[in-house]
Amino acid sequence: MRVNPDSAPAGGGSGRSLTTDARRTQIVTATIETVAELGYARASFAQIAKRAKLSSVRLISYHFEDKGDLFQALVGTVQETARAFMQPRIEARPEPAAQLSAYIEANLEFLAEHPVEVRALVDVLANARREDGSPLVSSTDFDAPVALLVEHLRNGQLSGDFRPFDAEAMATAIRASIDAAANRLSAVDDFDARAYGRELVTLFSLATRNVEAK
Repeated sequence: MRVNPDSAPAGGGSGRSLTTDARRTQIVTATIETVAELGYARASFAQIAKRAKLSSVRLISYHFEDKGDLFQALVGTVQETARAFMQPRIEARPEPAAQLSAYIEANLEFLAEHPVEVRALVDVLANARREDGSPLVSSTDFDAPVALLVEHLRNGQLSGDFRPFDAEAMATAIRASIDAAANRLSAVDDFDARAYGRELVTLFSLATRNVEAK
């Protein structure tokens, strides 16, 4: 990563300047907005530079090694925004059933409040490919939510809050339902993510609850 030699280092030993971080954020934000509006296929460096009000597309290449580096930053930024949005909502409700509901609600609330970021993320993950057909950006982190859901469901079964069921199958179904909402939101403008979320909460509350628990 090249550092702007005309700026003082940022605090915390990051190795990057405050100016550099601000410029990178500006470029990533413009990339998110460009992909959401035009689609990944039309999101050229020229279009991104225009939206970011950069004097030259070379400024993008200065801050990002290549297209893969830029779009990996896009994915990472949206993931971090989602984590910061959802985590406090989920952790505020520690009981297993309530936390599962909070997890679903937080996901769908994020979709409702951040449609631009969601559209950009869905488009990049679906369409960003290298010449050999491999994904342009890594999506290895997207298996983590299912693994965490499996752990949560199994813990809820051990505590007696959830009925016996295949935790991996249930976690996959929950995650697939949430991902389907993201795909739907990216395709239409009138999708009511919050209403969908309420239905998912009801559906999976009924599917997981232990009716024999006192």
